[in-house]
Amino acid sequence: MYKKRVEIRVNKKCQFCKNKVEEIDYKDVATLSRFLDRWNKIQPGSRSGACAKHQRWLTKAIKHARHLALLPFVAG
Repeated sequence: MYKKRVEIRVNKKCQFCKNKVEEIDYKDVATLSRFLDRWNKIQPGSRSGACAKHQRWLTKAIKHARHLALLPFVAG
């Protein structure tokens, strides 16, 4: 009666772990903006592919950059 939904999982590796990044810099706007969607919301770790530790660092860096007006809070 109902068709089963087939999910295709893509194994995303954390690019920060792969590149052995020690610190995510809040001044690197090009890198941080890749982890924002078109409404400038922070992408979740499942979508961005970042591990839990680096997702926390990423969120903190994005929020820091927003307070210093390097990144916008909302799409405009």
